[in-house]
Amino acid sequence: MGIGVESAVESDRSGYESSGGAPALAIRLLGPLTISRDGRVLPLPASRKARALIAYLALCPRPPARAQLCELLWDLPNDPRGELRWCLSKIRSVLDSDARKRVETVDDGVQLDLSDCFVDVIDIHHARQRQEGGAAPDAARLRALASLFAGDFLEGLEVARSPQFSGWLLAQRRHWRACHVALLEQLVASVGADSEKSRGDLEQWLELAPFDRRAHELLLTSFAQLGQGREGDEHLHAVVRLFDAEGLDWRPIGNAWRAARARQSGGAEPMPAAAADRASGPASIDAPDAAPTPATGRASVAIMPFSDPRAPSNGPRDALTDGFAHDLITRLAKLRSLFVIAQGTMFALHERKLGAQEAARTLDVNYVVSGSMQRRADRLILNVELSETRSARVLWADSFERELDDAFAVLHEIGDAIVAEVASEIEMAERNRSILKSPNSLDAWEALHRGLWHMYRFNQTDNEMARQCFELAARLDPGFSRAFAGLSFTHWQDAFQHWGEPAPAIERAYDAASRSLLADERDPAAHWAMGRALWLRGQQPQSLVELEAAVDLSPSFALGHYSLAFVHSQSGDPAAAISYSDHSRHLSPFDPLLFGMLGARAIALVRLGRFGEAADWAVKAAARPNAHVHIQAIAAFSLALAGRPGEARSFVTRIGQSAPNYRVADFLAAFHFSTDAAQVFRRGARETGLT
Repeated sequence: MGIGVESAVESDRSGYESSGGAPALAIRLLGPLTISRDGRVLPLPASRKARALIAYLALCPRPPARAQLCELLWDLPNDPRGELRWCLSKIRSVLDSDARKRVETVDDGVQLDLSDCFVDVIDIHHARQRQEGGAAPDAARLRALASLFAGDFLEGLEVARSPQFSGWLLAQRRHWRACHVALLEQLVASVGADSEKSRGDLEQWLELAPFDRRAHELLLTSFAQLGQGREGDEHLHAVVRLFDAEGLDWRPIGNAWRAARARQSGGAEPMPAAAADRASGPASIDAPDAAPTPATGRASVAIMPFSDPRAPSNGPRDALTDGFAHDLITRLAKLRSLFVIAQGTMFALHERKLGAQEAARTLDVNYVVSGSMQRRADRLILNVELSETRSARVLWADSFERELDDAFAVLHEIGDAIVAEVASEIEMAERNRSILKSPNSLDAWEALHRGLWHMYRFNQTDNEMARQCFELAARLDPGFSRAFAGLSFTHWQDAFQHWGEPAPAIERAYDAASRSLLADERDPAAHWAMGRALWLRGQQPQSLVELEAAVDLSPSFALGHYSLAFVHSQSGDPAAAISYSDHSRHLSPFDPLLFGMLGARAIALVRLGRFGEAADWAVKAAARPNAHVHIQAIAAFSLALAGRPGEARSFVTRIGQSAPNYRVADFLAAFHFSTDAAQVFRRGARETGLT
C-alpha cells in the first residue's frame, strides 16, 4: 500500500487532544465507524466504499492522488473517477457544514481537514508518542485509552473485490489490536497482577492474544497470590488443551504456575496431573527455536513471511515472497548479534493465520519484522516495518519500489538494506534501554549495549566507561564474542586518538580481537575487530583479509564495508575505498560512524587529486555531532587543497579549541598514509598553519 500503519497518524493530523475542550467533530474507527457532531451521531452513507474512504483519508499522512484512491477501492469500474466523485459528495454531506468545509482537494489529491476533531486512533497514537518521550500515562489515562477500543478497527466494514483496501484494513486491524494488547499489559503492570482490578484486563488481554505466554503467566501468578489454586489448575488445563491443539509448547507456562505456587507455599509445588501427563510429549513448533534466548540475554527477532495484499487468502504461497523472508532470516542470523527465530517456526505460525504481533507474543520474542510485497507489471513494491513486541511500537518502516528487470538482484539489494536497518534500529533501542538500567543489574547483553552507548560518544571519558561495560559483559559471559570485539575497539580508540601510550593499546586491541575470534570465529564483528587491530600493527594485507572475511560472512555488515574503505583510502585502492564507503552508507545511512564513512571517502578523493569533491565530503563528515579532531583536520586540509582558505581556517579554529597542541604530525601519526598521500596532506597543512 505504501502507507505505513504508524506513519498514517502523524502528529499534525489532529490538533485535538482528549485532555482539552470538546471536539467539533468526533470520528471513531475502533468498533463500527461512528461520526458525531456535538454529541449527536450522524447518519453515514449507505455505500461501504464511501465509509471506507472516510477512514482511509482520516489516517493518510499526505493527500493521496485520485488515481491511488481509485485503485484502492475499485476493481476495474467503468468510470472510477466518476464513482470517486460520487463517494466524495456523500462524504461532504456528512463531514462538511456551512461553517467548515472538511473535504479538501490539493492539486490532484484529496484530504480531510480534521485539525479540530477527535479521532480515537489518533488520540491513542499521540498518547503513545508522549509515552515514548518519557511522559508515562497514569492508570486513569491508560484506562481511558483502553476504553476507546470498542471493537476491531472498522468492525463489520468489508469491501468486496477491493484487494488493496482489504490488505490495508487487515494491517490496521492487526496493528490496533496489538496496541490494545500493549495498553492492557501496561494497565496490568500499573495496578499489579495480584490485584482484583487487573483480572478483567488479563482476561481481555488473553481474549485478544490467546497464545501470549506472558499473559497466561501473569494470570496464574494472580491466582497463586490470591490463594486460588483450583482456579489456577483449571486455567492451566485449558492452556494445555489450547496449546496442544495448535502444536505449541505450553511447558514454560506450566513451570511458571509451579514456581508461583511454590513461592506462595514456601516449597515445591507439583504440576497438576493432567499437565504432567503431557510434560514429556512433543508439544511444540520447532521447540529448539522457540526456546528462551541464550544466557547473554540477547534480543530476539522474528521475521514473518511477507504477504501480497492482492493474493487470495486461500491461494498458494508465492515462492518469491517466501524466499525473500527466508533470505532475511539467513542474513540476520549471519550477523550473529541477534537471536533469530528459524523459518520453520515462523511459517508454521503464519499458516495458523497469526499476525506479526500475535506470532511474536506467542514466541515471546522482542522484535518482529513484517511486510508486504506486490508485483505490478514491471515494478516491485515492498513495504516493511520493524516493531517492538510488548509495546507494539513501530521502530522503523520503509517502502521500496524498484523496476523488476531482475527480481533476484533487486531483492538482494533490498534485503541488504533491510537487514542493516533492522540490526541498527534494534541496537539503538537496546542501547537506549540499557542506559536507563542500574549498572549493577546489567546482564551481559545489557552491559554490551550500555558500552556501545558510551563508545559512540568518541571521547576519552566515555571510551573508558565503554571499556568497563565490555569487561563486565565478558566476565558475565566469557563466550560473548561481541563483548571482546567492543573491548578491542576501545583499545583501538586509545591508540588512534593517542589517549595514552599507543604501543600497549595496540597490543590490547589485538589481544581482545583474538579472544573475540576464539569465542566465535563466524562472527563478522570478531573479524572486523581483528582487521582493525592488524591495521594498527601496520599489517595492511592481513588487515584486508580479515575485513573481507567479515563482509563475506555477512554482506549486510556495514561496519565491515566502512573499515575496508578506511584502510583502502590511506594506502590501498582509493577507487575501492569510495565504493566501500558508498556501500556502507547505503546499508546504514544513520550509523554512529557515519563521520568515518564520509571521512574515508574524502581521503580517497584527496589521493585522486579531486580536492573540491574531497572538501565537500569532508565538510559533511565534520558536521556530524560526534566527529573527532582527526575528522576536523581532514576537512581543514581538504578545504585548503581545494583553494577555500577561509573555510579551512574556520576548522583550524575549531581544532584549536578542542586540541590546542594539535599539528599535522599528530594527524599523520594516527593514519597509515602512503608516502605520496602524506606529502599531499602536508601541503594542505602548510596552507592552514597546522605545521
